[in-house]
Order: sequence, then C-alpha cells, then structure tokens
Amino acid sequence: MIHKLFRNGLIISLAMLVLTLNVKAQRSLNRDSIDAKYKWNLTDIYPSWDEWEKGMTQIEGLMNKIAGLKGTLTQGPEQLLHALKLNDEMGKLSYLIYKYPQFHRVINAADQQAGANMQRVGILFSKFGTATAWINPEMLTIPWETMKQWLDETPGLAPFRFGIEDLYRQQAHVLNEDKEKLISYYSSFNGTPRTIYEDLSIADIDFPTVTLGDGTEVKATSGNYSRVLATDTSQADRKEIFEAHYNTYKKNENTYASIYNAICQRDWANAQARNYNSTLAANLDNNNIPVMVYENLVNTVKAHTEPLQKFVRLRAKVLGLKEYHQYDGSIPITDYNATYPYEDAKEMVLESVSPLGEDYQKRVETALQGGWIDVFENTGKQPGAFSSNVYGVHPYMKLNYNETMDYVFTLAHEIGHTIHTMLANDNQPFATASYTLFVAEVASTFNERLLLDYWLNKTENPKERIALLLQAINNITGTFYFQSLLADYELQVHKLAEEGEPITAETLSGIMGDLFKTYYGDSVMHDDLIDVVWARISHFYRVPYYVYQYATCFASSAQIYDDIQAKSGDDKQAAIDNYLNLLKSGGNDYPMEQLKKAGVDLSTPAPYLAIINQFDKLVDQLEVEINKL
Repeated sequence: MIHKLFRNGLIISLAMLVLTLNVKAQRSLNRDSIDAKYKWNLTDIYPSWDEWEKGMTQIEGLMNKIAGLKGTLTQGPEQLLHALKLNDEMGKLSYLIYKYPQFHRVINAADQQAGANMQRVGILFSKFGTATAWINPEMLTIPWETMKQWLDETPGLAPFRFGIEDLYRQQAHVLNEDKEKLISYYSSFNGTPRTIYEDLSIADIDFPTVTLGDGTEVKATSGNYSRVLATDTSQADRKEIFEAHYNTYKKNENTYASIYNAICQRDWANAQARNYNSTLAANLDNNNIPVMVYENLVNTVKAHTEPLQKFVRLRAKVLGLKEYHQYDGSIPITDYNATYPYEDAKEMVLESVSPLGEDYQKRVETALQGGWIDVFENTGKQPGAFSSNVYGVHPYMKLNYNETMDYVFTLAHEIGHTIHTMLANDNQPFATASYTLFVAEVASTFNERLLLDYWLNKTENPKERIALLLQAINNITGTFYFQSLLADYELQVHKLAEEGEPITAETLSGIMGDLFKTYYGDSVMHDDLIDVVWARISHFYRVPYYVYQYATCFASSAQIYDDIQAKSGDDKQAAIDNYLNLLKSGGNDYPMEQLKKAGVDLSTPAPYLAIINQFDKLVDQLEVEINKL
C-alpha cells in the first residue's frame, strides 16, 4: 500500500496556495450523498461478502495443499516449481481476500463486519505462516550449486530466480524450521499495534468544534484543519484550530507512546531473532539497501538546513508576521484566489503526462474513469491518500479531495503510483510484479514534476506562477526535508529500544522538538504542541522506516527528470524509455540496481546535495518574482 504522508498542516507544508481566502462551504460528510462515480467500486473484487467467504474457503484449501508438500522440495526442480506455483496462486488470492475487507474499513472505520473479517484474515495468514515455516529452511538445505543448476536448466523456474537468489543471499538470517515455526506463532500480533493506533486515531477519535473569528463553527478534523490553515487569513483562527487539532492527540499522548514503544520493541525483537545488529539493518537488508544510504540522507540534510530557514524567513517577511508559527506554513503569500473542481483536476493531470507517451496517457485515462478512486472525505473514512494494488483486478486510489492546488498535485502523485503498478503487473510475472517501497515514490513525485511544468507553461498570470513556484519549493520541503527529519526521528527512537532505554511520551516529544529546532532554528516560533506530531503520523505505526524513502525517491526522480530534460531527440526518448523500464521492472532486481540502470546512485550524498542546491536557487528565484509584484 502506498500512502501519501502528511502534506499539510506542519511548519512547511506542501503548498495549498491557490485557494479562496475564505473557508469554503463544507462538502457533506454523508457518504450516501456522494455520487457513485466518485466512490470505489468494490464489486470489482467481490460482488458480495458471500463471494468473499468462498474466497476464504478457497485459500484455506490452497494453504493445506502447500503445507502438504513438506519434504518434497529437495526431490528435484519440478517438485520445487510445483510448490512455487501453488504459492503464487495463493498469493494472488490473498490480495482479494485481504483488500476487500480492508477497503470497506478504510471508507468506514466503524464497519464492524469489515473489522471482524480483517481479523479473520489476519488469523488465517498467521496459521499459514506457521504451516509453511518449513519452506525457506528446507530450500536452503539444497546446496547453492545444485539450486543454480536447477535454475539454469529449468525454464519454468525463471520467474522465481531473483527471489531464490535473494533467499540464499539472506541465508544467515533464515532460521531453522523449529525457530521459524516459533516466530510464526507471534506473527498475528505484529499488526496489533497498528490496529490499535487506527482505532484510536480514526474510529474513536473525537475532534472538537472551534468557533472562528467570523462566527463559523468548524470541527477540527484533518481535512478542516488543513483547509483552515491554507485559507483563513486570521492567524488567531489558524492558532485556534491548530491547538484544537493537536490537543486531541496530546490528550492521548501516553497511549500513543505505549503503542509506538510496542512497535519499536517488536522491531528490535524481530531484528535480534534474525541475527541483525540493529532494526535499521534488518529493515534495509530485505531490499539489500546499504545502511550508508539512510545515514547519508539524515546526516547530509541535517547539515544543510539553512536554505530551508531562508525560505521560512522569506515567507514571514512577505506575510508581515512578527512571529511565524507552525500553523502559518500553508497560508498564501499572494492574493491570487482559485479553487480546482475535481473534474478540472482530472483533465490537468491527464494532459500533463503526455511527455511519457500515448500508452502512459491512456492508462491514466482508464484510471480516472470511475470506480478506481474514492474521491471525497466522509465520516469514518481514513484521512490522507494512497494507491493500493489489488493484483488481478486493478489498483484502487483513496483521496480526500478538497479542491486545493495541493490536492491537484496529490491526484497526480497517486496516479503515478497507479500507473507504476499497472506497468509492473503487465510486464512482470506475479513473482516479481510487486515493486519495493524504495522505488515506490519515484513515479509519484515524477508525475508531480510533470504537472508543475505543464501548469507553468499554461499560465502567464504572475501570481499563479508564484503559487506554482511555491508548489515546487514546498514539494522539496515536504517530500525531502520533512521526510528526512522524520527518518532521523525514527532512527533515534528505535536506537532507544536497542539500547534498552525507556520510550515515553516525554522522550518522544523531546526528540521531535530537538529536530524541529535543528531544522528550523530561530526562523519559527516553537510551539510545544508540534512536538506531539509523532502521534499524528500514521506511517510510524503502519510502516516503520518507510518515510526516508520519500526523500530518496524524490532525489531519484528529480535526477531522472533533469537527465531527461537535458537531452533531445533519440537521446531524450532513450532516457524516457529507461525511466519507463524502471516502472515496468516491478521487483525483478534490487532497487539500488534498478535505480542505477535509470542513472541514479544513492550510495553517495550527491543526489541529496543536488536537491538542496536546487531548493536554494528556487527560493532565490521566488524572492525575485515576489519583488516584481
């Protein structure tokens, strides 16, 4: 599942600048009032819960068949191939039985049937893990020389070659059968902290209602919070909703801290069980990512924060604010006003991708037709946006579209994930169709850059150009700088778990506060409430050590984009083809190698420094444009 992390409401949020300056009329939060063409068509997965039940029965039968193959893998390549094909069949079906209840719960966190069936799926997968714990250890009893011969001489094993070679690479971290079986007994609990977090943050959360200066009453939900921060010219109103929104998390900070502690302790226990010396090494090794990549990112960015502080000071100067706070990061700095209806956003995104060719553009058109995207916010729906693959059906995208400029770019972002998924599924066998998180954000951020260029070329309005220039700047602050800050945070907290140090709400907020001060210095008045943002960021609880990949992917996509733009004719087309081949490659190689084929080497600080230098120049350019007004 590919999520779009918080892109609003923080110190420097990704810009939602081209908006009406008054809080617009709120759309109904009643899901029944939303037109069907703007909602998911989940019948593409299963027409009913009854059919889903049949899928559950079917997958249990496949699991029993696979479990019954124990002891046969060493008998020859055909027996191994038979087991791998059965495993693929089970894997394809698992997408359907998992995503169907999950998506029902995404759009309505209070859906008890969906929640119960999610638990059933979790229990079933845990049982399967226990019943198949023997597979990897048994495969590894086959000498590599024998396995290599089987791979070379058995064409049917070709789709599985990369996965098998990778298993042998990680051999030191695969345990014997008894230990793998023991670990599998605890697998059903691995997702429990995440479930508790989601229940606390979505199903059971109760945001207060605030009264703005003009008498308007607004419930401080994530969507309303973002909208007020981006549209209300009253700093007092922005402060009011900021405090109401963050205090909702603050009052449960001890519970959130306990949940996050459980996640860090789980990660450290799993790392030690598999003979890793750190949670970071355990997380990165799965994709063969050198630890230096992560360390280069956090150390390089933390040492080059002055351009970020320069941008904040420029905003404060233009806005005429004596004190600049976290809640001032989204308000427009020009008086250009516009909103963007969803249908208009669709057309802009579709036209913007034309440089990638007719096939790519047709795929975007298909994804936008309806049934694939759940567009608008409704009561009980998860906040944020994502694109999630359902293999054998199609990707599903979740939005909470609010007609801001930022959400036009969010649509382009999620479409990037979706087309990446489509290209990988169409060009790879199931075994290598799923791409890694490490390359996941390349396509999404690349699409945002295409939209930016398309929009800049389309408009001559100087104020709209400033807004778009700010969009580019804020892409870097939100997708590169802020994700690097969060990556640094995750690393520091996990190290506490590794060193046996306590993890409390006070400790977590202290680390976050220090990082904010390091990144923003005295350019921002520090509000203590922002320190509890760790409770608001769902990626910490859902996918640990994920957010750094926003920054590495942003650097990668920017470098690929610059390479394409610098070329012409056949050379330009070859560069585009290299990029599309990256998307088509799915997970058929290690992500560092996939990126190298597209011209990017993240083992050095160079790509990060390039983005920082680009950011610095953009801020200078923005100041020049502002001075022309």
